[in-house]
Amino acid sequence: MSSARKPIRLRSMRAFHAVLQYGSVTAAARALGLTQPAASRLLSQLEQDLGFELFHRDRGRLVPTTDGLILYDEVERALDNVDRVQELARDIADFRVGQLRLVAPPSFLEAILPDVIARFLEAYPRVHLSIDSHGVETAKGMIAARAVDAGFVKLPLNRDDLKTRTVLVSQTACVLPLGHPLAEKSEITPHDLKGIPLVMLGRGQQFRARVEAAFAEVGAVPRIQVETHTVASACALAARGVGVAIVNADLARAYLRGQTVLRRFTPGIVHEYAFAVSSAVEPSRLADAFFAMLPPLEPSP
Repeated sequence: MSSARKPIRLRSMRAFHAVLQYGSVTAAARALGLTQPAASRLLSQLEQDLGFELFHRDRGRLVPTTDGLILYDEVERALDNVDRVQELARDIADFRVGQLRLVAPPSFLEAILPDVIARFLEAYPRVHLSIDSHGVETAKGMIAARAVDAGFVKLPLNRDDLKTRTVLVSQTACVLPLGHPLAEKSEITPHDLKGIPLVMLGRGQQFRARVEAAFAEVGAVPRIQVETHTVASACALAARGVGVAIVNADLARAYLRGQTVLRRFTPGIVHEYAFAVSSAVEPSRLADAFFAMLPPLEPSP
């Protein structure tokens, strides 16, 4: 026979392995779900592709040649590797393995995502999930640079290297301690807050500018007692009577804990958050699966 010139076919390898494993072409064919003639053709094709004989024919029996026995050990190892690859591919396809890297602003992560994370890991328990917590601008940069697979950002975006899907639309609210005189009102205006100590977030950001503009419209300047950086800390300070916190209503609800009340701030200032991926790539299947776990978009009252 001529020297081997063709790649070895996987089906032929399996047929060869099965003949040695089960002792006959008939038994091998049965194990592989083939007819006996089909299995014999696969063996003949393998010998042609290899360029040497794998069996001696002895009164209807196939006896492996020395070359065939040498090849068998390598074929067994190769098929084991193929089986492992196929099993891994099935696991990946069914989300039984994998990794998902996300980033989110601290308050959004703490207030909105815990239930989503729990549902996601219940559905995909073998997926490794990592979530970084950073401010909005840092989160945008990490997503655009593909340091993470996806993340959550506050809108407006003001950049074209990200693709977004809005996931939360929320109003602004005041968080007050129980018993505060303004707690009796259903809505609180900048006029009501004249001279009242405040806990404020977002210095230098659009939200802060809009709050200050609302005070300016009624001829007032907000009396800022404390500036902080997370909704959680603002609510904790409000609960201790340090000041009235003006914050995102939906994020604040996670931190009320019976010591504070939430009242709508008027005029309405809307907060929008989005699920974002880099515009350079399509979202991964795991990122899409996580997005599917998010609750339906319902603007807060």
